[in-house]
Order: sequence, then structure tokens, then C-alpha cells
Amino acid sequence: MDSSSRQRRLTAAAITALAVAVTATACSSGSSSTDAQGAGSGTYSIWDPYPQFDKASDWAKLLDQCGTKAGVKIKRTGFDTSDLGNKTLLAAQQGNSPDVLIIDNPVVSTLAEAGVLTTTDDTELDTSKVDPNLLAAGQSGGKTYGTPIGANTLALYYNKEVLKKAGVDISSVRDWKSLTAALAKVKRAGKKGITFSAIGTEEGSFQFLPWFWGSGAKLTELDSAQGVSALTLWKDWLKNGYAPNSVLNNTQTTSWQEFASGDYAFSENGTWQLANAKKAGFAYGVLPIPGVNGGNAAAPTGGEFVTVPVQKDTGRYATAQKLATCLTSTTNLYTTDTTLSYVAPTSEVQHKQVAANAELQPWVEAVKSAKGRTSDDLGTKYPKISEQMWKAVQSALSGSQSSKDALTAAQAAAK
Repeated sequence: MDSSSRQRRLTAAAITALAVAVTATACSSGSSSTDAQGAGSGTYSIWDPYPQFDKASDWAKLLDQCGTKAGVKIKRTGFDTSDLGNKTLLAAQQGNSPDVLIIDNPVVSTLAEAGVLTTTDDTELDTSKVDPNLLAAGQSGGKTYGTPIGANTLALYYNKEVLKKAGVDISSVRDWKSLTAALAKVKRAGKKGITFSAIGTEEGSFQFLPWFWGSGAKLTELDSAQGVSALTLWKDWLKNGYAPNSVLNNTQTTSWQEFASGDYAFSENGTWQLANAKKAGFAYGVLPIPGVNGGNAAAPTGGEFVTVPVQKDTGRYATAQKLATCLTSTTNLYTTDTTLSYVAPTSEVQHKQVAANAELQPWVEAVKSAKGRTSDDLGTKYPKISEQMWKAVQSALSGSQSSKDALTAAQAAAK
């Protein structure tokens, strides 16, 4: 793609596609200057979605260290995740893009298709150590746009005491049938089964995807028999009282609050709740979400990619590549991913994380099985598919349509 086409006027479709909400990281709000290019070639700008980290934070210090190593000064700006995509599109229109952009992984393909990002071929950024399933979230049209800085995903937290009183051995929970049997036992014991988020937003799709993919379904065919079986699983859980009706309005935060009450056996939630789990006041464990017939279901990956936006002065790419390489080096990934509660994107660093904290083992397993929402070359098609998916989930769980009818309508609309 030549530079003129890359810098073409960005379409409304690209901006619409950025409505994909970030579900995996709960960053606090913050604001900062939106100046992109620093003064002079000796200053390089980095934009990130971590406004909660101030100048005194380890993250800000790492950016400065990487700048010093590359022989440049760093001008860093932290944005709220929801603002960063649109700010990046606007900067590209104005020819004022940052040198390095750290962006939520579902947005990468949107920015790539809009001509905003360079490929790893352009910058010679080495991604050879990255797990292929994680790298796929930043791939579109056979090209790779950046490298992941870390990943998080979904799994099942469980309350050990609730399961013990219900006579459930967690090792028996291997597939959908055995999980549902465990929920039935918990209900008979007078406790509550499972809570999750089925809200009519991207969060609802994010939480439904492990079951959808775990059935063997594909996002290009929402109304397949497998997809219908996944939605029917959830619908039956509500009908039988194994899951509360509140899931229709639950965010991942309110769903977690239900689990933290101590009454529920299971909660579908993410790595980002680990700190809260330790404060919950009861013994808990973590289980990768099972597939319909066993094994680990593919859960969607959250987390960011380190990317290099297109510049008029292509001579800046060499230093931008050095900065991106420094941020994702083995040593720095370990420190950063510990700070962000992320699983590292390389096996080498994952081993270090588990050696330091054995509780991360089920999360590493979940991430190994995880999948990008825009993988399979869905790119900017994903937000439209996702919207129809969450509408179908809402329709089926509220009782207004059968699982089959809801997903048939969703598939027709997604086309």
C-alpha cells in the first residue's frame, strides 16, 4: 500500500468499527495532552491506554528507559481506552500520528484497514517468539500489524466451600454436561450456580464467545447447530435457576460482585479480577472454560498490541522499532505483565510468571487456548457480527425468541 492510499481520508465505517468496546481491562479514567509529535527528531511520542499510570509509575519509567536506550526522549500520553482509537484516527487524518501506539487488540485490524498502521515487514519488528494464537489478533489480510504486550482472557472462578457443601469435586467438571450437573447439585444444596455477563453490549458477546467457540461454532455462521447449542446452554441455565436473570443486565463488574457475595459456585470472569479474588474472603480456584465435549474452550483475548503508526517521515521507523522491541523484550514483558495482571504473549515469559506465581497456571492454559475476536480475517466485520450476537443472546435469554430463531435473525442481519 503506498503512502497516499495509507493516508487517505478515513471513512465513517472505520470510526463506527471502533465502537468495539474494551472488555478485558478496567482502566481508571484520566486525561492528558493530545500533542502527538514531540519537538525535534530527538523526541518520540508514545500513546497508551494506561492513564492510571502517572510519571512516577514503573510503566512511565520503562518508557523513559527504552527511550534512553534508543537515544531519544519520550513524550508519553495516556488516554482512556475508549478514546484512544478515535484520537488515533483523527491524528492520522491530520498527519500527526504518534511514533508508537499501544492499542486494544480488536482495534488493530480497524486501524490497519484504515491505513493507519505499518506492518511488521515495514518496520522489521520481530514477532517470532509470540504465541501464534495471540499474534493473530493483530493480523489482517496476511499482514501483521504490531506485537502483543500481554494478554488476558476469561475463565471460571469457583468457590471451594460452596462446591464442597454441594458435594461437587471440581476435577469432575470437564465439559458442559458435567458442569451443568455440578450446577444442579449446587442448587439442590441451597446455593446459587453460576453468574456471568450477558448484557446487550460487547461485554455480553465477549462472555458468550467461549461457549460459542467451545461448541465448535464460527462467527461467520451464527445460526449453526453448534451456535444454537451454546445459546441453549445459557437459556437452560436460566430456565432451571442455575444462573440468575440478572445476567441480562450484568456487566463483568456487577457479575463479579454477585460472585464476591459468597453465594455462587462459579463466575465467568477475567484475569483482571485476581486482586479482587484475593480480597473476597473465601477460598477460590480457577478453571479454564470447558468445551462442549471437554478440553479448554477458546476464550477471547483481551490486551494490547504495540504498533507503529504510518509516518510521512519513514526514517522514524527504525527508532520506533527499537522502542517497540524494548517494550516487548523478555525482561520488560515480565515486569509489565505482572503490573497489568496480564499473561505474557511468549512461552518463555509465561514460564517465568508461573514459576513466580503458581496461581497463574490456569490462566496461562486459558490464554494458550484463547482467540482474538477479529482473528480469521474478520477485521472490521467483527463489530457488526458481535452486535447481532449480543442482541440474539438478549432475545433468547429474555424469552422473547427461541435460541434458533434469535440466531437465525442475527445471521441474516450480520450479512
